[in-house]
Amino acid sequence: MPSASPAAPDTVLVVDFGAQYAQLIARRVREARVYSEIVPSTMPVEEMLARNPAAIILSGGPSSVYEEGAPTVDRALFEAGVPVFGMCYGFQLMATSLGGVVDNTGAREYGRTSLTVSRPGSTLFEGTPSEQAVWMSHGDACSAAPEGFTVTASTDVVPVAAFENDEKKLYGVQYHPEVMHSTYGQQVLEHFLYRGAGLQPTWTTGNVIEEQVEAIRAQVGTKRAICGLSGGVDSAVAAALVQKAIGSQLTCVYVDHGLMRKDETAQVEKDFVAATGVQLKVVDAEERFLNALAGVSDPEEKRKIIGREFIRVFEQAQAEIIAEAPDDQPVEFLVQGTLYPDVVESGGGTGTANIKSHHNVGGLPEDLEFKLVEPLRKLFKDEVRMVGAELGLPDEIVHRQPFPGPGLGIRIVGEVTKERLDLLREADAIAREELTAAGLDREIWQCPVVLLADVRSVGVQGDGRTYGHPIVLRPVSSEDAMTADWSRLPYDVLARISTRITNEVKDVNRVVLDVTSKPPGTIEWE
Repeated sequence: MPSASPAAPDTVLVVDFGAQYAQLIARRVREARVYSEIVPSTMPVEEMLARNPAAIILSGGPSSVYEEGAPTVDRALFEAGVPVFGMCYGFQLMATSLGGVVDNTGAREYGRTSLTVSRPGSTLFEGTPSEQAVWMSHGDACSAAPEGFTVTASTDVVPVAAFENDEKKLYGVQYHPEVMHSTYGQQVLEHFLYRGAGLQPTWTTGNVIEEQVEAIRAQVGTKRAICGLSGGVDSAVAAALVQKAIGSQLTCVYVDHGLMRKDETAQVEKDFVAATGVQLKVVDAEERFLNALAGVSDPEEKRKIIGREFIRVFEQAQAEIIAEAPDDQPVEFLVQGTLYPDVVESGGGTGTANIKSHHNVGGLPEDLEFKLVEPLRKLFKDEVRMVGAELGLPDEIVHRQPFPGPGLGIRIVGEVTKERLDLLREADAIAREELTAAGLDREIWQCPVVLLADVRSVGVQGDGRTYGHPIVLRPVSSEDAMTADWSRLPYDVLARISTRITNEVKDVNRVVLDVTSKPPGTIEWE
C-alpha cells in the first residue's frame, strides 16, 4: 500500500478490508473527479487521520464481523469529525462499533437485489427511485441502526440496508454501490462525496500533469534521466510527462527487437518524437534477437531469451548515454511507467530502491544504480490514457491495446523466424484495421492474433490444394486482465477479417476463433 505520507488536499481514503472491489471503489471516486487512495485496514486510525483525509470510505470484505480475528476499526474513526461511508462489511463495522445490531441470522443475499428506499429525499438517495436494483454480497444483516441514525433503505431480507447521520456525517449501505449492477450506485457515491462530505469535483488530468511536472523537477534537479520505451501507453505517457518537466535532460531508449507489430516502431520513432520532442536512442537489435531465438520453440525459453537479450541491449545503451553525459548533468534517474494497481498489489514502498520486472519492456536489470521516477504511480490505466491525450500524444499510442513485452515472439506457436514474423505482422495488421473500421477496437480489451507455425491444415485456394498455417483470433473483453471473456464480435466483421487474411497473407489458409474465457485459458497462447 502507499506510504502514510500526508495525503493531497481533498483526498478520500479507501480502507481495504480485503474486498475484491477496493480498487474499483477508488476508481469510482476518481471518476467523480475526487482524488482517492487505498490504505490497508491494518493502518492505525491515528495514522489515517494524520493524513488529513477529506473523507473515508470503508470497503466491503469477505469476513463476518463476528468472526474471530476479523478486521476491525477503532471507534475513534467515527468520532473524529471526518465524513465516513461504509459499504457492505464497512457498513456492518460502522453499525456494530456505534451500538447498532448486526445479526448472524443465516439470511443471505448474493447478487442482484431489489432495494426499497424509505427516505427518497435523504442525502444519499436524493433524486433516485424508491425501488432500485443493487448488488448484494453478505450473510449477516443489520437489524437495528445505531442511535442517532436514520434508516433510509431496506430489502425483503434486511431491515436496515442503509442508514445516515447527517449531523456526524456518517453514512452506510449494505450493498456495493461501486459495481455497475447497482443501477444508481455511482449517483449514491457521488451524493456522499458532494452532499455528505461537501467535496468539489475538481480533480482532473490537468491537475495531475501540473502536480507531476513540479514533483519531477524537484526530484531530478539538474541531473539526467533515461527511460526505456516499450511502445506501450504506460512508458510513453511516463516519458512524455518527464519530457515536459525536464526537457533535454531526458533520453529515451527504444530497443527494436524485431518482434513488434506492423508500423509500431515507426510510430515510436516518428509520431512519439514529433509529439514530445524527446531525445530518442533507437537500437536496431532485430538480428541479435532472431539469432538468439533460432531453433527455440518452448514458450518459456523464448521469454527468457528475449528478456535476457533486452537487458544486455539496454545496459549497453545506458552505458553509452552515461558516457556522453556532461559532468554537471550525471545520469542518476530511471523513468518507469509504474501504475497505481502495481503499487497497491506489490504492497507499496518508496519507489527508490528496486527496479520491477516490467512486462512491457521485457524486464530491466535489478542492479541498475538508479533512483526511480514514477510519475504514473498514482494513476489507473484509464487515467493514464487521459493524461496521454492531454499531453498531445498520438491516438494510436494513447489507445494502443495491451501488448506483451516479448512481442510477437510469444504469438508464434513454434520457432520464431523472420518469415513467420512478417506473416503474423500482416495478419495482425488486417485484424486491427478491420476492428478499427468497425469501431470495435476500443470496445475490446485486446485481440491477440496467433500463428500456429507448427501446425498445417489442408485447404483449397485458386482451384489448387494448399497446406497452410492456421491463424487464431483471440478477441477478449476485460477490465484488468485478471479475468476475461471472449468478445462476441459481429459475424460480418469476423468474416471480413478471415477473408482478407486468407486472401492477402501468403501461406495462411484458415482462420479460427478462440472462444475460451480466462480462466481456464490465459489471454495469450504462450
